[in-house]
Amino acid sequence: MKKLYLIYSWSGRIEDGWYQWLGKELLKYNVEFIIQEIPNTDTPKINEWVSKVDSIVTDLDEKTYFIGHSIGCQTIMRYLETKEIKKIGGILFVAPWLDLIPDKMDDESNKIAYEWINTPINFAKVKEFANNITAILSDDDYYVSINNEKEFRHKLGAKTIVVHNQGHISGEDGINESVIILESIKEIMEICNL
Repeated sequence: MKKLYLIYSWSGRIEDGWYQWLGKELLKYNVEFIIQEIPNTDTPKINEWVSKVDSIVTDLDEKTYFIGHSIGCQTIMRYLETKEIKKIGGILFVAPWLDLIPDKMDDESNKIAYEWINTPINFAKVKEFANNITAILSDDDYYVSINNEKEFRHKLGAKTIVVHNQGHISGEDGINESVIILESIKEIMEICNL
């Protein structure tokens, strides 16, 4: 059975936005959907989040898939770079970032983001895990510059999709369902329509 691990966003909760809707949709395709509470979501720290992912992922193989939202995307990459390289099924990044729009952040948020922005990621190693990586970004994201689209394309060889007027692609933006997220993960997982 294919497994999809969803790692959600900074200050996120498992019931936010499109997460539960996606899980229900994927049940129709016999996909095991795994989402668990992550510690300290309001003050995320790399080691804590990577440790949590390590504790919930039971298998790392070609039937393993990941979907990250916002800081969850970085968490997935940072988790994978700690592992011995094994091929996985694929990865979908939603509103991923390597840096943030500084003037949209308050001092406390900038302090929290500093570790995530300034700790290097081994993109070459992450890329070896999956040939099937897609990143979805919005052209009006208030935290994430659209310049991140080029970074994911160049550093990970990701297929990139730019959506219009969807903010940070979150529940706060009224995104409680998303056809583009569902269709993208189905394409990555090679799931056919019923």
